[in-house]
Amino acid sequence: MSPAALSQVRAGTTKKGDPLETARLAGIMAAKQTAALIPLCHPLPISHADVRLTPVRGGYDIEATVRTTAATGVEMEALTAVSVAALTIYDMVKAIDKGMVIGRVRLIRKSGGRSGTWTA
Repeated sequence: MSPAALSQVRAGTTKKGDPLETARLAGIMAAKQTAALIPLCHPLPISHADVRLTPVRGGYDIEATVRTTAATGVEMEALTAVSVAALTIYDMVKAIDKGMVIGRVRLIRKSGGRSGTWTA
């Protein structure tokens, strides 16, 4: 994001409120609604969902952690959480910087389910 947008986000002076806390909440809510958003994705009982936003040069890293008690992985829920959190930040900051870039949404680690553990 632009230096002007980043400055306002970090100073907490954006007009729509705190985009980081709103993005964290939106990401958690999205993880719980993944089956309604992604065709053929099974609805799963989510036992834990968290979204962390870490400041980095030029923006934020967004990481989601999702757990279930079901016998399957929840990588789609985590990827959805990150994507929606990023889109929420864009929505709340677009008046300052329409040229923001959302990039490199990827799975870092997955455990459970039939395929077991996978790490990037």
